[in-house]
Amino acid sequence: MKILVVGGGGREHAIAWRLSQDSCQPTVFCAPGNAGTAAIAQNVPVAAEDVPALLAWAEAHRPDLTVVGPEIPLCLGITDTFNAAGLRVFGPVQAAARMEGSKLFAKEIMAAAGVPTAKALAFESAAAAEAALDDFNMPLVIKADGLAAGKGVVIAHTRLEAEAAIRSMLVEAAFGKAGAKILIEEFLEGEEASILALVDGERAVLLPPSQDHKRVFDNDQGPNTGGMGAYTPAPVVTDAMLPVIMDSVILPVVRELAKRGIVYKGVLYAGLMITAQGIKVLEFNARFGDPETEAVLPRIGGDLIPALQACIDGTLDSSLVKIKPEAAATVIMAAGGYPGKYAKGTVIHGLDAAADRPDCFVFHAGTALQDGEVVTAGGRVLAVTAIGPDLKTAVGRAYEAVAEISFEGSHYRHDIAHRAFGRKL
Repeated sequence: MKILVVGGGGREHAIAWRLSQDSCQPTVFCAPGNAGTAAIAQNVPVAAEDVPALLAWAEAHRPDLTVVGPEIPLCLGITDTFNAAGLRVFGPVQAAARMEGSKLFAKEIMAAAGVPTAKALAFESAAAAEAALDDFNMPLVIKADGLAAGKGVVIAHTRLEAEAAIRSMLVEAAFGKAGAKILIEEFLEGEEASILALVDGERAVLLPPSQDHKRVFDNDQGPNTGGMGAYTPAPVVTDAMLPVIMDSVILPVVRELAKRGIVYKGVLYAGLMITAQGIKVLEFNARFGDPETEAVLPRIGGDLIPALQACIDGTLDSSLVKIKPEAAATVIMAAGGYPGKYAKGTVIHGLDAAADRPDCFVFHAGTALQDGEVVTAGGRVLAVTAIGPDLKTAVGRAYEAVAEISFEGSHYRHDIAHRAFGRKL
């Protein structure tokens, strides 16, 4: 069996690694992949956003399954394109990927489906947006409507900050077309959690709840990033909440989309805020989360490929997804300066020693091979993951593996899972 994994980050390395564990022992290809995937798969020198080139490769090599990692190719319609060529793809069609590609569309679907979420108003005019600030309490949230590489969200604590964010998006076009429309949204107090659900167009299966760490520094300080670590399970999501999330968040969205002739197949990722008033949705993504995937997939037992195939075929059943009882934690090692400007091409040491530790996995997020050495090639460089019988053990093992690795300028958070450990039991 041949599988193509589209993407080149830590999420895609984790996906390629997990699929390669299946009993059918598939041959895995990654486009474009990275230095990590090169060790377990065949890298294909095609960018994840280059849908025509990906199609040409797929038509020539006929993979039995394509798994799409990043949101951009999904929003560009890679699933529609591959399906038209008779190729099987795990990932939503373009119309369904709008759940991530347009925050305004996602809000519209949530409103129609009765999904609990923050109050929000949409604007294309800076003047109208600024005038509407009187209708919101501070702090508030300003979001670019489209894809902005995780940077299109501003939490404004004062009116001046809100006005500056509005002008940045609508007047100065800081995010280009992605910020041509914006949402002003009420700020939700609570604790965040991530739910990844496998969906077959009608049914869904929830993967273990997780929580990521978006701020770059310890104690949730500094600017937002693509994610500095993750852990699962997330104690803020209790077992009693899982059926509520399924029945009030995931399935209503799937059904509302189906009413509109949009069949959602793939991963539906719900970013949740657990508030004093209950569960509310912050956002939806149309693919596996990153870095949540690096923590969640090591907890999936048995074979995973049949579950992905069942999503495509509309035959998903919970028996196809086996969850291990262990906990998992992921620590992101980032390049110096990230999330600002950072250097590339720095040699990474200690990778083998870290990967050889029991129950540890080193997923490459931003690496490349250069003159036979693994070097940095992105802001988030490595996703160092460990599993254990409990969360404390998993976190400890992850940091022990991190201590084996070094590269100039590297930095990481030292408090992954601090919210879990700080909870009053």
